[in-house]
Amino acid sequence: MTPVTAGRARPAHVRRRRRFSAASPSWLFAAPALAVYALIVLYPAVAGVVYAFTDWSGIGRDMSFVGLENFRTLLADEQAMGSIGNTLLLTVAIVVVQNGVGLLLALGVHVKLKSRALLRVIFFAPVVVSPVMVAFLWKYIYNPDPSAGLNGLLGLHVDWLGDPSVALWSIAGMVVWQNAGYSMVIFLAGLEGVPRELHEAAMIDGAGTGQRFRYVTWPLLAPALTINLMLSTIGGLKLFDQVFAATNGGPGYATETLSTVLYKQAFVFGKFGYSTAVALVLALFVAAVSLIQVSYLRSREVAV
Repeated sequence: MTPVTAGRARPAHVRRRRRFSAASPSWLFAAPALAVYALIVLYPAVAGVVYAFTDWSGIGRDMSFVGLENFRTLLADEQAMGSIGNTLLLTVAIVVVQNGVGLLLALGVHVKLKSRALLRVIFFAPVVVSPVMVAFLWKYIYNPDPSAGLNGLLGLHVDWLGDPSVALWSIAGMVVWQNAGYSMVIFLAGLEGVPRELHEAAMIDGAGTGQRFRYVTWPLLAPALTINLMLSTIGGLKLFDQVFAATNGGPGYATETLSTVLYKQAFVFGKFGYSTAVALVLALFVAAVSLIQVSYLRSREVAV
């Protein structure tokens, strides 16, 4: 062996290491994280699907296969069916009002004001507060006493959380108050991405403020609108914290949602099989609505 080739020789352990790294697929590096994800997320999800077809009580291993009986019970349960209607009403109210308020706030703090940075912080602040804390705060604001809270401010005498005809919309109000700032930030990011040259060109053509928003700003906000609608829709469909902390589904079943129904069936009545059936219906419903919504909104973005 010549001195040159001897100098180029590699130790055996170095050659083995190189052969291993060259032959190892890149997903092996993600294997530990995938294993944890499968154990914590995938396995419980699959187990939940299995339990939805059983009469498991949540304790022990005694269970029997009941087929579609849990789903028949769900369709015949007036409380559960009423909760579906409440969930849909809450979702529609939250999606419409939250995004409308968020867009108005974004337009308001997008202009050149000296205090716009402070206003952005103030409007976004409720987002970082725990939903349970927000619910307890609004329970004080919704005090039925005519001289306290919102009643005292507006001069009304309304039992905001005790009147079945008002309680659902009161829940929607507190959710919008907390999350409108989140929608504002997303819309604000979209507004920052609108080229100023387009507005200047529209102004030269004689377009007013409303026309510039309709024909320039609004079409370019399509991606931000897609994100906001998706997030607010999913949040509304699986709403639980504020309802449970503020009314616990009451008065009666006026504010009951699918999330509160499955919680009570599991942890109050011990019907884990039935509750997982409700959870499966909720998950499939959220997935279906999300897919329909995202396909429509994506087609709108492409058209723009």
